[in-house]
Amino acid sequence: MKILHTMIRVNDLDESIRFYCDLLGMRLLRKKEYPSGRFTLAFVGYGDEASSAVVELTYNWDTHQYSVGDGFGHIAVGVDDIYATCEALRGKGGKTVREPGPMKHGTTEIAFVEDPNGYKIELIQAKR
Repeated sequence: MKILHTMIRVNDLDESIRFYCDLLGMRLLRKKEYPSGRFTLAFVGYGDEASSAVVELTYNWDTHQYSVGDGFGHIAVGVDDIYATCEALRGKGGKTVREPGPMKHGTTEIAFVEDPNGYKIELIQAKR
């Protein structure tokens, strides 16, 4: 068994695709509209779905606001240089909600950014 994808509901599909692709560097892998169900699915990721877990962005045509809720935590992304990554994201209009630095009870360097829907993305410094 393996994880295939994580699904999140989004308010504005184009805005979310821009965030995950243009700011976080993922690729739009596929996108399909389902008119009878009034929703669109877009899959984004760093690799193809056969070998990598991806993020499914679900846009329900008739719903334009969601509550992130208190059960969802975050999506984690490994990065080579957490400080440069945060600076680059900021330069592209990204919102950093936790500046890079060591985690509270450890030494792993992390940061958090927020997508247009309020979902948290944890950036984790790759081991050097």
